[in-house]
Amino acid sequence: MTLSPETESLAERYARLSREGTDRRGVDAARRILDILISATVLVLALPILALVTIVFLATSGTPLFYRGLRVGRHGRIFHMFKYRTLKRDAESRLGPYYGHELSIRTEAEVTRLGRWLRASQLDELPQLWNVLCGDMSIVGPRPIRPTFFEELTEEIPQYWQRLVVRPGLTGFAQTRMGREESWAEKLSHDLEYIADRSVGLYLRVVVATAWRVIKQSAAAVWGLLRGGRH
Repeated sequence: MTLSPETESLAERYARLSREGTDRRGVDAARRILDILISATVLVLALPILALVTIVFLATSGTPLFYRGLRVGRHGRIFHMFKYRTLKRDAESRLGPYYGHELSIRTEAEVTRLGRWLRASQLDELPQLWNVLCGDMSIVGPRPIRPTFFEELTEEIPQYWQRLVVRPGLTGFAQTRMGREESWAEKLSHDLEYIADRSVGLYLRVVVATAWRVIKQSAAAVWGLLRGGRH
């Protein structure tokens, strides 16, 4: 059923605009092929790590193993994004009303010991490769956002809906350039720059930059764990 402009919500209107304003390009098919190849390859290679993390996680933190959070996808479609759970049980309900700097501060008190290491190494993000394989996400794109925050941000920043033109990403152009505490408007400018280009070359540059960052952070996290074990 098609809603009339008088009855559709702001989020529904922006989802419709994203479908109508999609600039379909041949490179989008190439990026999807790369998504499948990269996510499938990394998942296979990471199976030993995933198995080890799962065993340690269940032994130290119990269930649930994964965090399943609602996120806004391409053209406004809502999906469940997967991550290893790094917070205490029911932390989502306590953190739900917050975002940005306030969310970062409150999250620190909710992180488990293993979760802190998973976050530092970014291994908690590995289950999102399943989202990529399923077509909910891309390897590269704007980071997915909660439905509530999306509605708020589209009211504050009229151009924010344009992120819906592409699939949200496991990593993004903004993440390779900026810190977590930058404003939404500043991050959006980089997201829109990526969407306007979204070439295979830029896609691969973001993948390489992210892989290098993850390797460095994982090495630092392992080193910190080993040093901690000596005391």
